[in-house]
Amino acid sequence: MKNALYVLLGVMAGFVLAGVLVFVSRAPAGQPILLQPAPTQPPVVVHVIGAVPRPGLYEFAEGARVQDAIDAAGGLLASASVDSINLAALLVDGEQLTIPYQEGAAPAEAPTEPELPNSGQNGNPQNDLININTATLEELDTLPGIGVTTAQRIIDYRTANGPFESIEEILNVSGVGPATFEEMKDLITI
Repeated sequence: MKNALYVLLGVMAGFVLAGVLVFVSRAPAGQPILLQPAPTQPPVVVHVIGAVPRPGLYEFAEGARVQDAIDAAGGLLASASVDSINLAALLVDGEQLTIPYQEGAAPAEAPTEPELPNSGQNGNPQNDLININTATLEELDTLPGIGVTTAQRIIDYRTANGPFESIEEILNVSGVGPATFEEMKDLITI
C-alpha cells in the first residue's frame, strides 16, 4: 500500500507539473518591444553678417542662442554695437543675424577699382584683420579663444619684447596655444 501511495503522489505531482508547464507555455505572447533610435532635430542654420570677423552660414543644435552664433563667427569686432541685440534670444532656422556697427563705424567698402601692385597698400583685401602689434585690449578680446586676461598678456608681451615680428610669435604668449592660434591666424596681422 505504501508503494501505491507513492505512485499516486508521483502521478499527482506529474499532473501538477504538467499543468504549470501548459499554463506557462500558453501565456499570451504579446507584441515584441521594438526599439527605435531617438528622433534627432534638424540643425538650426543661421546666416551671421555684420560686425563679426567671419560672417557666413553656421549650424547649431536646437536651443542655441544669439551669443552662440556670434561666438561661432569669431566674436565681435571692436566696431560692433550690441546695444540693440538680444544676446539671449533663441536662434531661428533660416534667419539672418545682422550684427550692427557702432554709429560712424560703418564697414569698409570693397574698392570699386582694383588696386595696383606696389601702390603702398599691404595688398590684403581684408580690412578687418586685427594688428596684434597695435590692437587695444578690447580688440584683442574679440579674437576667438582670447579673453581679457590673455589679451592683457599679449599687450604685456609686446611691451616687454617689442613688436611681434610674425603672427606665429603670438604662440610665445602664455595662454595662446596651437589650437587657439589655428582659430585666429586668419584674423590677425602684424
